[in-house]
Amino acid sequence: MSIQRYHTNERMSQIVVHGDTVYLAGQVAWKNRGKSIAEQTQEILSAIDGYLAEVGSDKHHLLSANIWLTDVASQFADFNAAWEAWLPQGQAPVRACVESPLVAPDFHVEVAVIAVKKRN
Repeated sequence: MSIQRYHTNERMSQIVVHGDTVYLAGQVAWKNRGKSIAEQTQEILSAIDGYLAEVGSDKHHLLSANIWLTDVASQFADFNAAWEAWLPQGQAPVRACVESPLVAPDFHVEVAVIAVKKRN
């Protein structure tokens, strides 16, 4: 079975497809660095939508999500509000959410997902 890589550089790929499984790299909010958790989450979810669409999937086909927040106590509720508004009802993936420092202090959230391709 082939492996396809998209938006690849010397360090990583943003998307890897193996068979019908789609893996996205952790997404951070480059345009909304330093802004609120809600604004960063919206940017990240929009990027996930775009990457999934590029390879024939969408948020209805999510299998799992890994979420990193820099301050769970102050960010969890706002992140979840944006996440739950974005997810199709009844389509929640398995999920892990942890507190962790991120690569730069202006990033408050990172999200990585795994999905399957849509069937035609």
